[in-house]
Amino acid sequence: MTDQGTALDAVAARATAGFRQRYGTEPAGRWAAPGRANLIGEHTDYNDGFVLPFALPLGTVVAAGPQEGDRWTVWSELSDTPVEFDAAEADEPGRVTGWAAYVAGVVWALRAAGHPVPGARLAIASDVPVGSGLSSSAAIEAAVLAACVDLGGLDLPADRWPRLAQRAENDYVGAPTGILDQSAVIRCRAGHALFLDCRSEEVEHIPFDLAAAGLTVLVIDSRAPHRHADGEYASRRKSCERAAAQLGVPALRDVATDGLDAALARLDDDETRRRVRHVVTEDQRVLDTVALLRAGRVRDIGPLLTASHASMRDDFEITVPEIDTAVEAALAAGAYGARMTGGGFGGCVLALVDASAADTVADAVAAAYAARGFTAPGTVTVTPAPGAHRLD
Repeated sequence: MTDQGTALDAVAARATAGFRQRYGTEPAGRWAAPGRANLIGEHTDYNDGFVLPFALPLGTVVAAGPQEGDRWTVWSELSDTPVEFDAAEADEPGRVTGWAAYVAGVVWALRAAGHPVPGARLAIASDVPVGSGLSSSAAIEAAVLAACVDLGGLDLPADRWPRLAQRAENDYVGAPTGILDQSAVIRCRAGHALFLDCRSEEVEHIPFDLAAAGLTVLVIDSRAPHRHADGEYASRRKSCERAAAQLGVPALRDVATDGLDAALARLDDDETRRRVRHVVTEDQRVLDTVALLRAGRVRDIGPLLTASHASMRDDFEITVPEIDTAVEAALAAGAYGARMTGGGFGGCVLALVDASAADTVADAVAAAYAARGFTAPGTVTVTPAPGAHRLD
């Protein structure tokens, strides 16, 4: 089991080395953004609801420097083949594809918002696992955004960054994500979870001091291939939007918990009822988790995490066998609570465990995987880290 992932300075060193090798000079600076885990509040963000993510000590680093003209060249250690695009390509969603679309999308979003983005050369390194549900794409967007803002001397407060990064992903890359990922990787603080109202975008930093409670969060990478994740995510979102329209509310966030039964009775099919029940009860679980953390009762959030997973499995139907196996094995080995985190159909599980029991729980999950013939999972213990920032 890896402890706290690769140190950020090692990732930064790889980004710097890549910049030197590709461009033959030193970068003007280095900017970092973390991955994120959502403690609780899944598929509530695009329903104008509540989420409670925290930043991970796994990061993406962009080493960058200026380039003449309206041109951008970007290299990533994941592909090793640089991609170059100009303003015309950046200004037309769909022209830049693949991993580089996340970079071009940021340039496009900034330019569309009226900001003069300078040409730049960038090198990207990361230890946020791709495809694991820990927001590797949002980490790239945030780190590139931070670099562009600084290199251009742009007057752009950080609280406006998440919407720009979301626009890059929604409208340039074409992924229909909510605001959760970008808000988390940009606005989180070390030692805290980020309580975000996705309608007002108001935030509160909730103390999440695991060490003081003798606890840790074990992140279990299921290594399950994402099965139809993009199409299924879009399908869930459309289902929620249709349900809100049928109920005559702006978003499912507006369905009160004590009015849920009455709302469900107005819907005409069982699948839609299940989708709505998940979102409404998940919003309430976020609020209940925040109340417990404010009171310093960290262990007591465990049952809420487990209930969240059951709702994702049974009502929202976004889990897969590897994910469910990891949750069941972690709970059987003594975890206080466990749940899938992320959009679903693969990705990671969070388990709240005693720090002294992390290895035991990780071994139990690995044994359960072996018994079912699954690819061995990856595990890492984490504590809440800071959001996007300049390193030097």
